[in-house]
Amino acid sequence: MGGRAGVDFLKVEGLGNDFILIPGDVVPRRDDVSRWCERRTGIGADGVLTANVTGQGRVRMRYWNADGGEVEMCGNGLRCVALVARRLGWVDSDDFVIESPVGDHRVHIGPESVRAFVGKPHQFRTTILKVAGHDVYPVGIGNPHAVLFVEDVESAPVAETGPTIENDPLFPERTNVEFVQVTGDDRITARVWERGVGETLASGTGATAAAYAAHARGLVTAPVVVTLRGGELLVEFDDEGAWMDGPASIVFSGSV
Repeated sequence: MGGRAGVDFLKVEGLGNDFILIPGDVVPRRDDVSRWCERRTGIGADGVLTANVTGQGRVRMRYWNADGGEVEMCGNGLRCVALVARRLGWVDSDDFVIESPVGDHRVHIGPESVRAFVGKPHQFRTTILKVAGHDVYPVGIGNPHAVLFVEDVESAPVAETGPTIENDPLFPERTNVEFVQVTGDDRITARVWERGVGETLASGTGATAAAYAAHARGLVTAPVVVTLRGGELLVEFDDEGAWMDGPASIVFSGSV
């Protein structure tokens, strides 16, 4: 897929985590992705999604970060794809399945939010890691996360420590990083350093990883309300894994 004119897209967002969504079974070029995502000279986005119908009640999604690299999964992107699929009539029910490279995600379109199965979170290393002088809890949920607990998330050194942990050799595929403050019995506040992007207003899988790490340590009860810079997500756990519930919206459409 080249940079020719005539590529139709939708600009979508979930909690301020914004994306360029291209309908169809297409693979954008790496340089096109990074060019389109530029805030000043392109469309501006945290990443690029593609989505297409694969069968009755089934939609497939793929995701590329703003640096042009394809990654396994995007939680806020998942909710956005779900909303678009329903709004554009790709599916005829509020309950359907979205396929991603890490598996199937059941989704439900509500009146004001989208509920989605994220996956089964797990600590992908058996011990707490010490990275750049910080205790880090490694959590996998289709993509890798490193969770740090801090006393004051607003003063956390996200811009300094985030890229250091992202690129640490302990994470061969690089990692997303969450700085987390426990703010109540069932509440946490998080800031997200997203690999290949930098600090973002929100991350669905990041919020889920943060909630899982806090709940597994006994710091909060579930369901967990996660406050991010772009708003709030509700994260729930059951025997299957983790679910998130939060907003998504279509901002505008265009062609590039």
